Amino acid sequence: MASEQQYIDLYKQCRELICSHAPEAMNTVRDEAFANFCRLGFPSKKVERYKYTDMQKLFAPDYGVNLNRLEIPADPYEAFRCDVPNLSTNLYFVVNDTFYHGGGTKVEGGGRIASGNPKLPEGVIVGSMRELLAQSSMVRSALPLRSSKNGQSSIANGKLSQYYARLAKTSDDAVTALNTMLAQDGLLVYVPRGVKVDRAIQVINILKAPSINTYTMVNRRVLIVLEEGAELKMLFCDHAADDSHFLSTQVIEAHVGSNASLSLYCLEETHYKNVRVSNVYIEQQEDSHVDHNVITLHNGVTRNKLDLNMAGRGAECHCYGCVVADKQQHVDNNTLITHSAERCTSDELYKYVLDDKATGAFAGKVLVEHGAQKTTSQMTNQNLTATSDARMYTQPMLEIYADDVKCSHGSTVGQLNDAALFYMRQRGIPLTEARLLLQNAFINEVIDKLQLEPLSNRLRYLVEKRFRGELNKCEGCHLCH
Repeated sequence: MASEQQYIDLYKQCRELICSHAPEAMNTVRDEAFANFCRLGFPSKKVERYKYTDMQKLFAPDYGVNLNRLEIPADPYEAFRCDVPNLSTNLYFVVNDTFYHGGGTKVEGGGRIASGNPKLPEGVIVGSMRELLAQSSMVRSALPLRSSKNGQSSIANGKLSQYYARLAKTSDDAVTALNTMLAQDGLLVYVPRGVKVDRAIQVINILKAPSINTYTMVNRRVLIVLEEGAELKMLFCDHAADDSHFLSTQVIEAHVGSNASLSLYCLEETHYKNVRVSNVYIEQQEDSHVDHNVITLHNGVTRNKLDLNMAGRGAECHCYGCVVADKQQHVDNNTLITHSAERCTSDELYKYVLDDKATGAFAGKVLVEHGAQKTTSQMTNQNLTATSDARMYTQPMLEIYADDVKCSHGSTVGQLNDAALFYMRQRGIPLTEARLLLQNAFINEVIDKLQLEPLSNRLRYLVEKRFRGELNKCEGCHLCH
């Protein structure tokens, strides 16, 4: 039996139960997503964008899904302590796929967690997608009417639901369809017109199983809406609170308005029993700016997909990724950046360091559509394989339908420079330390591009620990003790 059949049967048997625990906005698109999933099925390796990861195999086990929204006992504060010195954020927790209402706390510099509500600017909303989409009246009362082109905020008019699944529906992707047909809750973030959120919003995604050694599936949804001129920095940190098998699907949709700015950081530090499939969809309007950063430091199997569309003139995006993997870990990053308007700029840099029998894959495509003149695009993928058993697959691509563009791409796969190692050893540096220094210098080129300086400093420390073979997770996680 194909892997998708169990999910088809699950939906047929439990559709009413699923819908009973979700808002109308999520239920409206559920049947269409189910039909798409039945039509598509999980992609085989013959499908171009999935050629490096066996999706049928990943979804074959019999995972339990908490469709009845039973409460799983979890104390995020026991599972996580922010240990990023000088990083001051508005902190929220998502346990599996449920927004944690004990959150809404503030993390002060040095990792101290203070009680009380975070001081978000007026009009900014961060909360449970299920509740906010279900109660438009609550959303209206949460905000004063703000001026906009139609005289009122789209939130104040209760129209936020129009954004849900709008980007995901355009993607012919089976995993996105599966997430859409099963998701019941997630995170909703809204920043109104002209509002700048100075303090970054930090979201801790904690995986928690109902009991040890179970197989648990999580379907998490995230919707981010930035109106014209809004600014926001968001940091997602993925952690596992126990040593169970997890399969998490995540769909993030981000709508970035004209002259708006979004910085999105995604950091994974889970364990080898975790399977993470994350699909990110971003649409940019005129003169908007997006930074998308994905960092994988410890995992089992990870598959990240980014679809970014620059729909407005003068949009700019910077997409960076770094991967440190060993043992038999697998990390696959797949990106599609579409230049739909003229005078847009995109920059991509992904770096991998693979040890032992780890497998890495990067497939990136830049599509320049008709009429997208004055496009500037650079895509770079550089990789180090520390052993002969490590495997790296790389496939940078350009597809251009305009004649006035500056586009380039390149990729490299190799080992540490023998001449540099020899030079360092001649000056008394042991071989192990020399390798460490060169690997650090290689990966830090990506970390240096992060705009959150405290996070960059912390990542340098974690990466060094990773290369030294020490425990691969943040000291703030109780599993490290």
